[in-house]
Amino acid sequence: MHLTFREVTPATIPDFEAFFSAPGAPHFCWCIVWRRTTEESHHHQPADRKAQMLKRICAGTPVGLVAYDGDTAAGWVSIAPRDTHRNLGGPPAQADENIWSIACFFVPRKRRGQGTVRALIKGAIAHAKEKGATIVEAYPVDRAAPSYRYMGFTDVFAEAGFTDEGMAGTRRHVMRLRLRGKPEPTRRLRT
Repeated sequence: MHLTFREVTPATIPDFEAFFSAPGAPHFCWCIVWRRTTEESHHHQPADRKAQMLKRICAGTPVGLVAYDGDTAAGWVSIAPRDTHRNLGGPPAQADENIWSIACFFVPRKRRGQGTVRALIKGAIAHAKEKGATIVEAYPVDRAAPSYRYMGFTDVFAEAGFTDEGMAGTRRHVMRLRLRGKPEPTRRLRT
């Protein structure tokens, strides 16, 4: 499987909307939960959440990548500057750090178990590095956790080179990958 990645921008909103509106997709949340302000959290309907996310995209705020297998959307990864989210639990940024966060994933059921999440992590890392990130931070859970599974699993992030920096609450770990060297293009990655 060869995946390509497209950043969600005003130009790619139709792809983003189509992917999130497909059967089984997370159209109830629109990946806004970790981004919402206190005021926005008072609006609970999926249409409100979609509007909140589209407002960010139209304003040029990075939100993530849609992965494609050919012309077919194969997955979603939320990768964006950490400061565009509410507090996810990581340590305060140092003056020389540009932290990007992987906050969640979605892989359609028929594509699960094929290494898609691993490919999404690779794509997210390459994208963040290309955008100037010095650290990629994630908030996964152990496989036995009953909640927050959409944020990924600790063992998969450990395989990708992330180190465990501690806990954010009782289930979520804070895991980090420090980036070095020249950015890699996000256009084509192999899984």
